[in-house]
Amino acid sequence: MDSAALLKSVPTGLWIGGEQREAASTFDVLDPSDDQVLASVSNATAEDAVAALDAACAVQADWAATPPRERGEILRSVFEKITERADDIAALMTLEMGKVLAESKGEVKYGAEFFRWFAEEAVRIDGRYTASPAGTGRIIVTKQAVGPCYAITPWNFPLAMGTRKMGPAFAAGCTMIVKPAQETPLTMLLLAQLMDEAGLPKGVLSVLPTNDARGVTTALIDDGRLRKLTFTGSTGVGKALVKQSADALLRTSMELGGNAPFVVFDDADVDAAVDGAILAKMRNGGEACTAANRFHVANAVREEFTDKLIKRMSEFTLGKGLDPSSTLGPLINSSQVAAVTELVSDAVSRGATVAVGGVAPGGPGNFYPATVLTDVPADARILKEEVFGPVAPIIGFDTEDEGIEAANDTEYGLAAYVYTQSLDRALRVAEGIESGMVGVNRGIISDPAAPFGGVKESGFGREGGSEGIEEYLDTKYIALTK
Repeated sequence: MDSAALLKSVPTGLWIGGEQREAASTFDVLDPSDDQVLASVSNATAEDAVAALDAACAVQADWAATPPRERGEILRSVFEKITERADDIAALMTLEMGKVLAESKGEVKYGAEFFRWFAEEAVRIDGRYTASPAGTGRIIVTKQAVGPCYAITPWNFPLAMGTRKMGPAFAAGCTMIVKPAQETPLTMLLLAQLMDEAGLPKGVLSVLPTNDARGVTTALIDDGRLRKLTFTGSTGVGKALVKQSADALLRTSMELGGNAPFVVFDDADVDAAVDGAILAKMRNGGEACTAANRFHVANAVREEFTDKLIKRMSEFTLGKGLDPSSTLGPLINSSQVAAVTELVSDAVSRGATVAVGGVAPGGPGNFYPATVLTDVPADARILKEEVFGPVAPIIGFDTEDEGIEAANDTEYGLAAYVYTQSLDRALRVAEGIESGMVGVNRGIISDPAAPFGGVKESGFGREGGSEGIEEYLDTKYIALTK
């Protein structure tokens, strides 16, 4: 399907109660490669949010009472629907987010897997039955759906950040309202349509695109019927949401910012480390919370690593995501280009050297080249702040303890990467790094079967794995007389 036909086939209304609804106003979705309008999408209001919650509450009890096997089979059908439409979904993501098509295809496969995984987890919600130690009765522990949930998803993974929340919520028996990012609502609207086709009962999912995130979110958080808030985005916004949700004591899970260290020790396989560095840095064009943000390389191998990384980074070709010759698409918007430019300029002003890239090309689109910075001083902002772009700053260290200390020198703790050929060192360092996830000799660590989440200011709660469904379940104790 060509781009024009694809865009015409995508729903652009609000998705409430399993049906499209037009709103009083719209907002434009832009192609980040040239800032041209892709579509005008209905703009949800606080009143629409309440209507979506009405729909969710109306079916919550029935959905929670639906047999787990039946819920799982619906999720499996959604997985199959996504797989059938993989090419269309990937092209749509590339159009509205900018990433190259190969990256989008990878996200479709990854995002779909959450429905397959949680289709299987739906029937594994367990509990326990035991005698009271005092002999006074029986203890029954069971799990029940939390209830209506509200999910706020970011623009960088328009499909997977939603499926990672919807999969466990629906498997647990929860209904959900999703507010996709203003920049990338089309993928989520198409997914809602596919889920309806797959048999998801009407009302279980609503999707509210909006450019009034505050108004929509406040209406839902302040409504006493909402039971859970799950958010993926910046730490600053996450903190504000936690504070806002405190009065209602909402269950919350927060997947927030990162500042992932990529630590290469002197016994590492340097070629493998460079391969991993390209994956960890350049996946999604660097616009990922798990992206390697700073490269701490043992001085004994730093020159070799740097030379090889510069060569690989210089081979990336900027261009539109749908162009087969492109290997690096645009950033999401001009504000992100400005933010990356500012961090690179700050590092250079403090003494860093641009080894490759470092200058936005200008012209139409929001492009920034693959960039390597060397001789980066310790006070450079790029070592403290998430760059969210294709920039790799390299810093040296000598001892293992120095490497661990450098990796932990951040308020964030989402992901980290370690390269070494020593198993003892790998385990020692992985345990010493303050991070929710550590990749050892791997540049990509995300896996639907593994718990995803961070520590410190990278948030709390886990998505994926057998742990992910627990975020959407309440534990109930039943005391049974002997």
